[in-house]
Amino acid sequence: MRYPPSLLNLIRELGKLPGVGPKSAQRLAFYLQKQTSNDIQALADAILDAKDSLQQCKTCFNISEKDQCAVCEDSLRKQNIICVVAEAADLLAIERSGEYSGLYHVLHGNLSPMNGIGPDQLTIKALLTRLDNIDEVILATSTTVEGEATAMYIAKLLSEIEINVSRIAYGLPVGGDLEYADEVTLGRAISNRRAV
Repeated sequence: MRYPPSLLNLIRELGKLPGVGPKSAQRLAFYLQKQTSNDIQALADAILDAKDSLQQCKTCFNISEKDQCAVCEDSLRKQNIICVVAEAADLLAIERSGEYSGLYHVLHGNLSPMNGIGPDQLTIKALLTRLDNIDEVILATSTTVEGEATAMYIAKLLSEIEINVSRIAYGLPVGGDLEYADEVTLGRAISNRRAV
């Protein structure tokens, strides 16, 4: 059976979203088709409003509706620590933990030479301009090859400056069984152990 062209176009556009494969795009398209025109208009308006009103914070490159994001505007946060993350979603994940109260710097990606992403495509130069009065930089990039390469690159740049550089610890998820952990995660958990 052939789908109507408008449905195929919707499935194709939804499939461009990150994490949405062909089956999910099809499921979303059928779901949206069943919604009222008002619901669809509200969704479309929300997407357009976000596109028009959101920008990057001029200081840390987080997503914001103003020149400075809420984190950078918060004078109660520790002003001498910067946590470097690849994406704004990573910043939100750390914020949800409730364990960090310093500043952030969002790189907007990781180094990936194969995909044409070098240091100039990220906000690394802007990070280097923010280091006055900073005592520690925490590298909180992912444990992927690209995330590790990005952390190592930044650590090397910062080694030339008298500043403490740390990397987030690796380990096991809360409630996880050791027998199901992969060797690399388990090895890093042992290597990065701490006193109790």
